[in-house]
Amino acid sequence: KMIVLSPEGKARTSAVRVPALPRLPDLNGKVVGFLDNGKPNGDLLQERFEELLKRSYNIAGVIRRRKISAQQGAPQAYLEELAAQADCIISGLGD
Repeated sequence: KMIVLSPEGKARTSAVRVPALPRLPDLNGKVVGFLDNGKPNGDLLQERFEELLKRSYNIAGVIRRRKISAQQGAPQAYLEELAAQADCIISGLGD
């Protein structure tokens, strides 16, 4: 008797649909949040985005948080802090 295991994963679907929020008209005077997914060079990518945003818009500030790893979700405290303090959030990838 042989047991064969499939490496294919099953996609998890969520029954909860969250509607997209309306876009901000611009970023002037806004606080931008960055959520780094923990991959290499994610911080460098976000630093570059921050430079470009400061050059193009009069942003009021930046808040940064970094996940422990790309495989784990962000701690609830990070999400709550970003939601409370940032007008928009950029969640970026590294590598």
